[in-house]
Amino acid sequence: MTGVALAEELLLLAYDDETGKATMPRISLDLGMAAAVLIELALAGRVVYSEGTLAAVDPTPIGDPLADGVLDRIAADTPRSPASWVQRLRHGLRDKILGDLCARGVVRDVDETELGFIHVHRYPTVDPAVEADTRRRLAEALASGELPDERTAALATLVAVLRMEPALGLTGEAALEARHRLEEIAGGAGFSGTVSLDDSVVRPSVGLVVAALGHAVNAALGPRP
Repeated sequence: MTGVALAEELLLLAYDDETGKATMPRISLDLGMAAAVLIELALAGRVVYSEGTLAAVDPTPIGDPLADGVLDRIAADTPRSPASWVQRLRHGLRDKILGDLCARGVVRDVDETELGFIHVHRYPTVDPAVEADTRRRLAEALASGELPDERTAALATLVAVLRMEPALGLTGEAALEARHRLEEIAGGAGFSGTVSLDDSVVRPSVGLVVAALGHAVNAALGPRP
């Protein structure tokens, strides 16, 4: 694998650059990052969705330690539902990704003490280039009437499912328009069931995984307010 992982992109979008604090419910982010790791493996052709379960079809590592560890777990286990896997994988995932981003100098760990004994960690941005590229791709996808590449379409789908429009710096009518466009991208890519995967530019194997994981995360989060 090359470039930035989808789970890292989601996390950077969800954390305020200045305060270093999460701007969305952490359980939502944890579920989304778990789904993102599984989508990463689908994009690399390592896992597929079939008969209601996710299963490994190729155990070859993709070059990302975190994703490769998940691939090993899936390959060694019996096939399980997408809902089961996102719940199993979400615990501790955020700390691992934050640790990796700190090691690479993308964010820094600010350890503060509140009330004299409670440690609180913040992760303000050090190198904004990574997140800037993610935001650029999403902005272009939102502004264009064209379907983006399958990786960006998968990211847009996760942003829509996780209700992350405020993380894009949008409020009010702009946020509502962004939500509609994100859902349009997801539908056009075949991720939401509104377009046949046969008519999508996205590989059916990827589309099935993203659609299944999107449904699982959406069900876990409950109705949108």
